[in-house]
Parts: sequence; C-alpha cells; structure tokens
Amino acid sequence: MAFAEAGVEAVAFADVNLDSATAAATVSKAHAASPNYHTIALHIDVQIEDSVRACMEAVVRVFGRMDYCVNSAGIGVNEPMEISEASLVEFDRFYQINVRGVLLCTREASRIMKAQGRKTAQGRSGPKDAGRGAIVNVGSASSYVATPSIVQYTASKHALLGITRNAALDNSTHGIRVNAVCPSWVQTPMMARVFEATPEFEDMINRVVPLGRIAQPEEVSDLIVFLSSPKASYITGQGYIVDGGATLAIRT
Repeated sequence: MAFAEAGVEAVAFADVNLDSATAAATVSKAHAASPNYHTIALHIDVQIEDSVRACMEAVVRVFGRMDYCVNSAGIGVNEPMEISEASLVEFDRFYQINVRGVLLCTREASRIMKAQGRKTAQGRSGPKDAGRGAIVNVGSASSYVATPSIVQYTASKHALLGITRNAALDNSTHGIRVNAVCPSWVQTPMMARVFEATPEFEDMINRVVPLGRIAQPEEVSDLIVFLSSPKASYITGQGYIVDGGATLAIRT
C-alpha cells in the first residue's frame, strides 16, 4: 500500500497464495496516488527456482522493467526449542524459505535489473544517477541479535543480512542497490492473534521496547519505499533495524 500511496505507477503483488496477492492488489488501488496506477497479482513459491524466475519475468513482460523488488517472504517459529533439542528438519525448513528463497529472489531480480538501462533522477543539486534498480530484503531484529530457543529463525535472519551485503557488493558496479529492513514486533493480523491468545505478550513488548509500543505496518513500509526510491541513491549494503529501540540495551 505504501508504494501506491507514494505515487508509483505500477506494483506487482506476488504470494504463494494467489488469492492473498489478488486481494492486496485490489485494496492497493484505493490507496493509489497516481491516476496511472496499474497492478497485477502473481503466484510465487520462493522455494522453487522455476517459480521465482517465472514470476520475475512476468513482471517485466507486463511492466517493461523492474525498478524495485521487495523480498518479504518468510516464516516464524511455532515451537521454540533450545539448541540441545534443535530439529534439523525444522532448521532446513527455515533455510528453505527464509534463506534460499531470499537468495533466489535477489538473484533473479539482480539478473533482470542488470540487463536494463540506468535511470536518472532529479535531485536538489541537479540530475543524478538513479541506477538500474533497488532491492530490499525484509529481515528482522533477529538479523542482529539472538533470542532464546529459536536458533532456526535467528540463523536464517542472520543469513539474510549476509546475502544482502554480498549482493550489494556484487551489484555495485551495475547500479543496483541492495538493502535490508529489519523490524521487530509489528502490528499485523498474525500478531493480533498472538495478543488475543497471550495478552501478557503485549505487556512484555510494551515493557521492553523503549518507545513503549509495537510498530505499525507503515513505520516499516515507509522505510522500504524510501530505500527503493532515488532518494536513497547513495545507500547500499545496509540493514536498518526498526524496533523502537528494543535492541539498544538489556531491559527486564
């Protein structure tokens, strides 16, 4: 929705659940600032190489180019386990989606952007090179810190940051920027269900987050839009923690 509100003319929504992608695309039209706004919904399974490539190529067929790509697919922990009980099956499942999926999406977006022309943007000091595109990978505060009993999640989000940094280096000469946005707790429908089941969890978040509350979705998405835009044309290889200060210090 944030991209539509920012005035972009085209957004492709892709999800393993095509109905979800279609619903998001439909809702986004009500938020569009551009009268020329156009959107499509696509199926993607980030675990399957051919699916990722087909999805990315479909975007280019419809829109002509890919100026930005946001990789947000991921899974969370249902059953916390201490390291002594860690399941390799569960570990591999997380890596399949949270790591391999990010690698495939970043690779395919990089391949497409590398083949397209550079753009120029108008800055306050005059025209500037806006490059060939921007990629934003959605990590987590767990890309930087550890949380007890979720080694599979922590390791996968640390790996995402490594992929982001390496991709930024590899793509730097091609005018493609790659960054990561790393939020902690965000007010989503899934989080609302967690609060309903365990009200004390919301109290815990309010206590450990210095700003005293959970993040709203737009507080994450607005940063993603910025990093995707020419306004961030000199930023690459960075991970931005969006956590209300939660990782600044130990709080009990």
